[in-house]
Amino acid sequence: MESNNELKRTAVFAIIAILTLMVWNYFNPQPQQPEQAAAQTEQQAAAPVAGSDLPPTKPITVSTDTLKAVIDENSGDLRGLDLLKHNSAVDASKTFTLLSDNNEHKYLVQSLLIDQKGNYLLQDSSFKAPQNSYTLNGDTLEVRLSAPETNGVQVDKVYTFRKGSYLIDVRFDITNHTDAPLKLDGVYRVLRDNSTPEGSGYFNQTYVGPVAYTPDGKFQKVPFKDLDDDFESKRDRADYQRTATSGWVGFTQHYFTTVWVLQPKDGNSICQNGNCLIDIKRRSDNLYSAGVRVPLPAIAAGQKLSVPAELYAGPQEYAVISKVADRLELVKDYGRTHVVAAPLFGLLNWLHSLIGNWGWSIVLLTIIVKTLLLPLTNASYRSMAKMRAVAPKLEMLKKQHGDDRMALQQAMMKMYKDEKINPLGGCLPMLLQFPVFIGLYWVLLASVELRQASWGWIADLARPDPLYILPILMALTMYIQTKFSPPPSDPMQAKMMKIMPLAFSVMFFFFPAGLVLYWVVNNLLTIAQQWHINRSIEKQRAQGEVVS
Repeated sequence: MESNNELKRTAVFAIIAILTLMVWNYFNPQPQQPEQAAAQTEQQAAAPVAGSDLPPTKPITVSTDTLKAVIDENSGDLRGLDLLKHNSAVDASKTFTLLSDNNEHKYLVQSLLIDQKGNYLLQDSSFKAPQNSYTLNGDTLEVRLSAPETNGVQVDKVYTFRKGSYLIDVRFDITNHTDAPLKLDGVYRVLRDNSTPEGSGYFNQTYVGPVAYTPDGKFQKVPFKDLDDDFESKRDRADYQRTATSGWVGFTQHYFTTVWVLQPKDGNSICQNGNCLIDIKRRSDNLYSAGVRVPLPAIAAGQKLSVPAELYAGPQEYAVISKVADRLELVKDYGRTHVVAAPLFGLLNWLHSLIGNWGWSIVLLTIIVKTLLLPLTNASYRSMAKMRAVAPKLEMLKKQHGDDRMALQQAMMKMYKDEKINPLGGCLPMLLQFPVFIGLYWVLLASVELRQASWGWIADLARPDPLYILPILMALTMYIQTKFSPPPSDPMQAKMMKIMPLAFSVMFFFFPAGLVLYWVVNNLLTIAQQWHINRSIEKQRAQGEVVS
């Protein structure tokens, strides 16, 4: 029994240490790696890096109801993207910037054409557009950039934007004015540095980096560190599928994703003329590239070919991304709890379709999960209640046996046997619930649907409670819960149990309000359940009944 007390003491100290470390890291974030100067253009077999030196831009602005894009007229790259329906994580009065090309953060999209020797088709020429500003007035908006004919080949790049959509069509119109067949490949990639997205903190970190999905390789994350190792060793060992007939590839971060779609939902794959080559790497300019090389059909002399592709750059809203491409919803990062978290989000999403408010959906989800776990929690809380009921007897035994630990342990084991108490009976049920609690944590943390969703006095469930009401309620409910638990036998443990609600409340001051709402409701339900069980057991003992 003494070893059990030591275990409890160690666990309490560990929790306090972890909380202290988390709060320290929140206020003292690790410095980001500085931006590196651009280096020479590198040639690579899978997808050459033509035009990768990123020269100064000549911007074309495009405005729709959902986004504001910046296209570089010279290269045709998409070098800026603001999501107009999402506010900045740093300043809610500003819109959220997903793509940018500045000294602080580089995150942009390229689409290129290369010949069979790996040469960039338009290396020595640049595109031209009829105007430098476009605004969507109807359902679609087309922005055409034309390059001068080079070596008998005429190329137009056409961006198509749609009302209410984060999907951008990028089409090459290629005309072969030569007297020989023309064979080209398309290269579609997303470039990004490894800086931390705005608004990221210790308490809301999710995966940031390259991602790819192929039917053969399934969903794969390719961490920056693996690409750094490949770059330093000049090897290609990062774990991801190199070839694909469909799927998608790009970058993801908390709440938002930018991917090239190889096969749109219910559409044809752009890899019909052979396997596409997935290429994910760190480049010599210290940008990271996630892209694909697509074999194109041969263009006969004097003929024209239109090559379509789709780019998704927007929020990870399940209702949206699940309709863009197969399994694109996997970019919602649930960590290692996906098998638990995915169905929990499905339930939350269904509840929202009925209720229409994410806050009340969280409340109802908490009640449902609590109800489903009732058999486990009842077993745990009954064990705790019985331990609490015999606490006076336990204190008498300690006084009676003094420092004779062997005699004390024997007496305690006899008491537990007589009272039909398993001293560890409260642990196993709680451990079995743990995966569900962690899964719910990741569901609420990763759901962009909670962003800017209001509930009561809270305007945004993805941000901390502005009035700190929920964190205060969290501390109060945790403190009340300690009163229902068996009193620790060790004075130090007792002090720590009093400190824990305060320590947790400090941490929850920085948590998204949606997460804290879940915990507050869960705690209130737990208090009601514990009160009922304690009252029932105390009543049975007062009547002289055997407590089972």
